[in-house]
Amino acid sequence: MDYVKPKGKLGILIPGMGAVASTFIAGVEAIKSGKSKPIGSMSQMGTIRLGKRPENRVPLVKDFVPLADLDDLVFGGWDINEENLYEICVRSSVLDQALVDSMKDSLEQIEVWPGVFDENYVRRLEGTFIKTGSNKMDLANQLEEDIKNFTKKHETRANVMIWCGSTEIFFKSGDVHSSLEKFEEGLHNNDPGISPSMIYAYAAIKNGIPFANGAPNLTVDIPALTELAKATNSPLAGKDFKTGQTLIKTILAPGLKARQIGINGWFSTNILGNRDGEVLDDPDAFKTKEESKLGALDYILQPDLYPDLYKDLYHKVRINYYPPRGDNKEGWDNIDIFGWLGYPMQIKVDFLCRDSILAAPICLDLVLFLDLAKRADMSGIQEWLSFFFKSPMTLPELYPEHDLFVQLAKLKNTLRHIMGEELITHLGLDYYEE
Repeated sequence: MDYVKPKGKLGILIPGMGAVASTFIAGVEAIKSGKSKPIGSMSQMGTIRLGKRPENRVPLVKDFVPLADLDDLVFGGWDINEENLYEICVRSSVLDQALVDSMKDSLEQIEVWPGVFDENYVRRLEGTFIKTGSNKMDLANQLEEDIKNFTKKHETRANVMIWCGSTEIFFKSGDVHSSLEKFEEGLHNNDPGISPSMIYAYAAIKNGIPFANGAPNLTVDIPALTELAKATNSPLAGKDFKTGQTLIKTILAPGLKARQIGINGWFSTNILGNRDGEVLDDPDAFKTKEESKLGALDYILQPDLYPDLYKDLYHKVRINYYPPRGDNKEGWDNIDIFGWLGYPMQIKVDFLCRDSILAAPICLDLVLFLDLAKRADMSGIQEWLSFFFKSPMTLPELYPEHDLFVQLAKLKNTLRHIMGEELITHLGLDYYEE
């Protein structure tokens, strides 16, 4: 790998130009013009320790690894509504109108192309700005043509694709997903097991473009597309941006487990009113999200290893569509815990968060790190990026690591490894043995 900062434009391709994507793009534009700072971005504001503690080498991550400059990012994407990005920002009502108005000219210049959409996979939305074709392979070819034209127009040195679209209905991997040959045959035959997000992913990965899945959809978590990713040297990351309630769970649960505090029950409910909330009002789409949100506690708490503490844990998750709340999601958690001699206690959390505000810096970090992975010849599943996801992708024989602090250690050690620095284990005995 060339350890110098890359030169040239990095294209960011986004299926689903809604609240998350528009907040991400407008935020980057605001940061580039000095209107704000990249708060929440690990790549831009985080630090990384190098060497032993007395050395006091703690650079910013962006000064340690050769990430693309924000000034070099250019954006394009697809949506099912014919709006420019300024109009999407206004409709989403996430950012202050004055901030959005100050960037109107630049936001209106960002390209939004007709999307690949099928209401059988996202039933609560209707699309009027959509591609049509003879079959799903034809749709994939049209996406490739969009990418080709975007690359030529902006003269990008590389591209990254990040799915910011809605949650698709729940379904499991089947025969059509078992190999690349069968998947491509399925594209030609309009196989119902191939969803729109898979078509986008195929178009990207076929062209060697890294792909991140910000929703809990199956998408690239299938043998066919991991096979293609290996063949084209394309990094993959997913699934489901870890933003609100699950972020809090992966912070609290490791702490309770570390202190051997038992948990009888964990009840979680959410209200949100954005397009994501509307989509998740469909039971089949909620099933996809529920699978993602429920998994974290089981893997963190390991009830099979700690039966006295967690084997009877009752875990319930609810999401309620409530239009007045808009993008400002509210997550309530009631946690029934027990301590010394089994005496009961409770923790209650009311997290009034802004969904897209929490997701936007994740998008930024992912596209920069995936571009880095591509340049470092790291293809296929990038488990070191689990830090950003509710339902991290792994090899089939590995369980996912959900503990936020283990995930962070893995991410930083991977950056050290890429740059040839010593990995840090936090053992520290050598300080006391000299």
